[in-house]
Amino acid sequence: MHENQLKEALVEITRIASAVAQNDDSANSNGDSSQSSGCTIKRLPDRLQRQAASVSAQLNPANAPLLELLTVGTPPPDSPLALTLTTAKYWGPSQRVLSVSFMDSPPAELRSRIVSHLNAWATTTSISFAETAGTGDVRISRGTGGYWSYLGTDITLVPKNRQTMNLQGFTMNISEAEFRRVIRHEAGHTLGFPHEHMRRELVARIDPAKAYQYFLTTQGWSKEMVDQQVLTPLSDASIFGTPADQDSIMCYQLPGSITRDGLSIRGGTDINVTDFAFAGLVYPKWSHAEQAPANPVAEDNWDPSEDVLAPL
Repeated sequence: MHENQLKEALVEITRIASAVAQNDDSANSNGDSSQSSGCTIKRLPDRLQRQAASVSAQLNPANAPLLELLTVGTPPPDSPLALTLTTAKYWGPSQRVLSVSFMDSPPAELRSRIVSHLNAWATTTSISFAETAGTGDVRISRGTGGYWSYLGTDITLVPKNRQTMNLQGFTMNISEAEFRRVIRHEAGHTLGFPHEHMRRELVARIDPAKAYQYFLTTQGWSKEMVDQQVLTPLSDASIFGTPADQDSIMCYQLPGSITRDGLSIRGGTDINVTDFAFAGLVYPKWSHAEQAPANPVAEDNWDPSEDVLAPL
């Protein structure tokens, strides 16, 4: 399928999904969700931001013209952050296996279950995850601090003795639904996908004053944290022109009590059709370089005296 056709298909998929779920908004317009919305995207220290931008562009040249806005406001063009803000964090279209290790030695059954959910994205993408006995590209801890991840290629600059993903308190006793919601969401960040609720259309629906109080009460977040993680919209330059998808696994579920219209932002509980389609576009399952020609061409040759010369 041509890239423009796939983009058009994404738009249509999202439109249909939104229409199907429309009735849910009125049913849940004033009810606060019990679903936790505590995931944060971790940023590297400011001193590493220019290097992070360079690394992401080296790993995937297509990152350079994109915009990933994870800080408040727009820095001056000569600021160290300016280059970062024009660089996305995607790994590139080649097949890649990201190794996974665990910081606190959980049981084998739990390790296997977590990795299997990380690999849910591999259904449509060229990126997969595999546990290693050594130090992984992705390093998971179950320590305090809630649920969080670094974004995409930024994990390459995190010290090897630190986790790149945190899954506080995860055990085999946690429900399958929560494994799908949390692990697959954090895996999405590792693939470079930001929070969908930071799309401009959804941010515009949130009342800042109510959001500050809500996240202070439920997550203990400061005003600055809420600005960074909820209220700063992603630039349109960083995304394809599809409508905001509030059913994406990358979208928080936010209650109607903090929106201007009183309607909840539904939030995704698993990777949906649009997520899979978009991920497959960013990370095509097979790149041209990896596809052997159906009929390899064998070189022919003859004596130079037989060459047919074009007339002058």
